Order: sequence, then structure tokens, then C-alpha cells
Amino acid sequence: MNAINTNWDDASEDNPIALLTRRMIKGEKMLVARINLAKGCHVARHHHDSEQIAIHISGEVLWRVGEPGSPEYREVTMRGGDVMVLPSNVPHSVDTIEDTVIIDALSPIGPMGVDSQKS
Repeated sequence: MNAINTNWDDASEDNPIALLTRRMIKGEKMLVARINLAKGCHVARHHHDSEQIAIHISGEVLWRVGEPGSPEYREVTMRGGDVMVLPSNVPHSVDTIEDTVIIDALSPIGPMGVDSQKS
């Protein structure tokens, strides 16, 4: 694969669930997505084989990470500047408290959680 340069505006936008839009750029082994979540957006609990790093650009969301009732379960409110690192197959969900922008990086490339929740 040759090096490319692009712009978020050049990536097609989709709307897999209510109140969420995204633009994705894929390399050979990594997917990066710019996610816009409107206040009130709910991303249902899911997990995926890909490791995920979620970089919060702006806004505020509540993450629920881990299996409820397990010692690993936690709820974390995150804002612009915060970063969530999710290992492969860790269950998680998101509730948007205010309009939010997140950059998600997934490796290896695979479906994002919202892909199984399309409305």
C-alpha cells in the first residue's frame, strides 16, 4: 500500500444508529473513525475482536466498561482530552451527556460495535 493523504471531509459519512454519524478511513491494519454523537445517543453494550482506542475531542459521555456485576465493571464519565483504551473483547457501552466528538482507532480492522446495532 502506498502512503496517502486525505481529509475527513473526503471520507463518506454514514449514520448507523440514531444520533450518531461517522466518517472512516482505513489503512492496511487499522481503522480510524471520527464519530459525532448527539446528546442522548446510546451505543448499546457490545464487544469486538479489535482493540480500540477512543480519543475524546469534545463533549461528555458516560462509558460503562466490563461485564456488570464483575470486579472489572466500571462507569467512567469522559470529556474532551480523555482517552479510553479498550482491549479486545471487553464489553462496553456509551451514553452521550452532551454533543460529543470522538476519534476511534481500531486494530485490526473489523466491524465497529454500532455496525451490529444499525437502526
